[in-house]
Amino acid sequence: MKAPRVLLRPILLTVVAALVVAALGFVERTADRRPVQDLAIEVRAVDELRFISPMQVREQVLAMGDAVVGVPVAEMDLRAIEERLRAIPWVRGAEAYHTLDGILHVRVEQRVPIMRVLDHDGGSYYLDLDGHTMPLSAQHTARVPVAMGKVHLAGAAEQVMDLRSTDSLVAVSHLPELHRIAVFLHDDPFWAALIDQVIVMPDGQFELVPRVGAQRIRIGNADRMSQRMAKLQLFYRQGIDQTDWRRHSIIDLRFDGQVVCTNRTTP
Repeated sequence: MKAPRVLLRPILLTVVAALVVAALGFVERTADRRPVQDLAIEVRAVDELRFISPMQVREQVLAMGDAVVGVPVAEMDLRAIEERLRAIPWVRGAEAYHTLDGILHVRVEQRVPIMRVLDHDGGSYYLDLDGHTMPLSAQHTARVPVAMGKVHLAGAAEQVMDLRSTDSLVAVSHLPELHRIAVFLHDDPFWAALIDQVIVMPDGQFELVPRVGAQRIRIGNADRMSQRMAKLQLFYRQGIDQTDWRRHSIIDLRFDGQVVCTNRTTP
């Protein structure tokens, strides 16, 4: 008598599984025919940065040509929505998907600015964490170090440009090295709080300007930033903290094992 029960169990399991698959398929087909009821917009911000608002994202989606609300979800081109949003210069990434209740979810991640550049030709733009230029936004101004001096890249103020490009114009703009300096400052809370400006000198070397002390800190290029700045931090702890911050006009870190200071001349 036990043998039929043993045989019946796998049959029942197979039937239940088939019913579940059929039900899921029915739900999926029903969901695909369901019209879009509304949009749910999420803009992920870093440190309260708001370069683009949820309303602006919504307007971009609704401006794609055909109606969005009321269209069956199966007819929505989610990839086209994502590509349109990624083309916005302040957007790092975008994701669009719909749920069974007919809500079209749109999630946008903003770019993270880490330095503002004042171009010697008058342009102004940001460098973002990923190594791109990024236009300014009327929505928000980021509090980041400012770079100025002999730095220029045509078009950087109007569009996103990849600083990892092999384009010779990008290389001679000094922006790739500026980005390396910006990343170092961004990743170190001490230097992020202390360094206010980066100056690109006529010979292409770099100087840092701290918020206090009115010194110029010469670093040369963007190589070995960790070692050079660790040397400076040690100097601050063991040397300059015992004197007047205003005594030195130049602190030079370009020489191995040395911190060379130039005293400020007084009239």
